[in-house]
Amino acid sequence: MTPERAQHVNTIIAIVVLGIVIAVVCIVGYFTFNEVEEILQGQAEVTEYRISSKIPGRILEFRVKEGQSVKAGDTLAIIEAPDIEAKQAQAMAAQSAAQAQSQKAEKGAREEQIQGAYELWQKAKVGVDIMEKSFKRVENLYNEGVVSEQKYDETKAQYEAAVATEKAAKSQYDMAVNGAQQEDKDMAAAMVRRAKGAVAEVNSYIAEAYLTAYADGEVTEIFPHVGELVGTGAPIMNVAMLDDQWVSFNVNEMYLKDMRMGSQFEAYIPALDITTQMTVTYLKDVGEYAAWKATKQTGQYDLRTFEVRATPNHIIDGFRPGMTVIYKMN
Repeated sequence: MTPERAQHVNTIIAIVVLGIVIAVVCIVGYFTFNEVEEILQGQAEVTEYRISSKIPGRILEFRVKEGQSVKAGDTLAIIEAPDIEAKQAQAMAAQSAAQAQSQKAEKGAREEQIQGAYELWQKAKVGVDIMEKSFKRVENLYNEGVVSEQKYDETKAQYEAAVATEKAAKSQYDMAVNGAQQEDKDMAAAMVRRAKGAVAEVNSYIAEAYLTAYADGEVTEIFPHVGELVGTGAPIMNVAMLDDQWVSFNVNEMYLKDMRMGSQFEAYIPALDITTQMTVTYLKDVGEYAAWKATKQTGQYDLRTFEVRATPNHIIDGFRPGMTVIYKMN
């Protein structure tokens, strides 16, 4: 074979090989790019609730530490509130005074007062008897013409005055026996109820000095330290409800066709190396901080971002807030 022919054959072979390489690259690239999956990355979340103080005071003691599991009703912290304790003492003293006043109204006058009123009544009755006899004698003498009309009138007036005195003494005795009027008794009873209400209110504040867990969970954060002052409504700690699990994704709206309310999908959790079924339970557009307006001017359009929340179909052991969750879209 002449050198020219050999060179020609080598050129043809090189061109063929190059064509084959280009074809292989194109085929591999075609299948590779067509098989690329869209991946959505989400973050594991759990519901948390905050423990806060209803009363101002000083942190006296923490019964738990960060990372500790708690049960509903467990005491988490104790607040020292001397002002509330002082108000409790005042309220209880006011209640005792109101109860004493009510008992006095119900019981009425003392026995000595009742006995004194009775003696005055009896004295008045004796006076009536004496004046009645005197009046009858004078009346008989007046009818016989022995005494003057003036004497008769004077004796009659004295008799009537004695009768009135006896009635007044009887009224005072009855009042001492019966005690206070019903209106006074009702008012005293109302004062007792009011005082009891004040005591109950203060006791409720005293109970608030013991901060308890609302539900089962895990203490994630404790904000103040022992000895620090906290105000009304001040956050004391956060408790995570680890059984109330969900995942949050930020999704471009062009992919929402596969993530509708109630739809299910498989998600991968790298930290646990497991795949689990999830259900979409929340779908809302991400809020804008400025007035929205279109920015595309060439026939294209802007796409909004939506927050999608999904809940695992069963409780996942070891599922912790902040873990990455992967959803591979078809």
